[in-house]
Amino acid sequence: MPSPPARPPLTGETLDSLTARLQAQGEPAFRARQILEWVYKRRVTSWDGMTNLSKPLRAWLADTFDLLPATLVLNRHSEDVTDKLLLELRDRSLIETVIIRAPQDGVGLDHSRKTICISTQVGCAMGCVFCASGLAGLKRNLSAGEIVAQLLLVCHSEDARTPRARLELASFDNLVVMGMGEPLANYDALILALTILNAEWGLGFGARRITISTSGLVPKILQLAEEPLAFRLAISLHGATDAVREQIMPINRAYPLAKLLPAVRAFSATHGRMVTLEFILIADVNDSLEQAKLLRAIALDLHAHVNLIPYNTVEGLPWQRPSITRQERFADVLRAARISVTLRREKGHDINAACGQLRLQTETARAAATPA
Repeated sequence: MPSPPARPPLTGETLDSLTARLQAQGEPAFRARQILEWVYKRRVTSWDGMTNLSKPLRAWLADTFDLLPATLVLNRHSEDVTDKLLLELRDRSLIETVIIRAPQDGVGLDHSRKTICISTQVGCAMGCVFCASGLAGLKRNLSAGEIVAQLLLVCHSEDARTPRARLELASFDNLVVMGMGEPLANYDALILALTILNAEWGLGFGARRITISTSGLVPKILQLAEEPLAFRLAISLHGATDAVREQIMPINRAYPLAKLLPAVRAFSATHGRMVTLEFILIADVNDSLEQAKLLRAIALDLHAHVNLIPYNTVEGLPWQRPSITRQERFADVLRAARISVTLRREKGHDINAACGQLRLQTETARAAATPA
């Protein structure tokens, strides 16, 4: 017999869509808000936990929806207090979510600032040669509910370990959409997911604390500029010339700098917010002082912040990170021009925290353990 169709995740419903579904079942409209409060504010993990709903309604919900369409498979803890979560979806696809902690002086780890990095696709089709996410290509897009579920799983985990989490609706400070996949290639699901996370009936997380990263899908950047929610934008630049970008990022052939930079400028002008230029420093590829000077000109023109990221080595790929001295010399070129610049220090290198590495290792191990 064929398998029954997968139930849609409740985490992909808006207040309006859930209200319509409930009213079609003869339930009053206010039930939708009650259910969403159980999910996002009280963070129940079972339908029976929704104690102010009738048993028949809970049974209908269980038959109709998947409460949380992802489960935690593995949590790797880094010495630098980065956590990398490997999550399994209902079709056994694997995705990664990363918790990046930034301990504050005089404050314990439980009260550290936390940035959550989420994925939007299983794999990636962009083909950036330095990235583990796309080594096996693109399997599929995540649904909005699967994107939201990553944040809820983080909240459940943090609720159990820190007093701060139990006092706050969203127990993290910033959200970056920089995990597996090209976010703007899954545009509709991404915007729906972020709308749910932002809504007062959802996690109530401010749009200005959400950063969307893209390798450079110009039409989608321009579309994003027209969204009513003012998300932040980060560009995975990784090269200050077309020649360097094309060497490591195939997307540059479709959207070279002459198309990409005006789109970034238009986005910045629309929202009046500083954009970020992400620049992974790869030894003998893009870490020269010439690249630094050209990046300086781009950053000054765009009034952009620059985030320099020493390359996280990926098993099977030939790329290496530059020496610390070379990293600092590159950064000094930007600092001398008073450009806002961050040179990221070690974050999760000991747990293979670069996007896609943990998933790739686990899928390889699974394949090896499966009988031929």
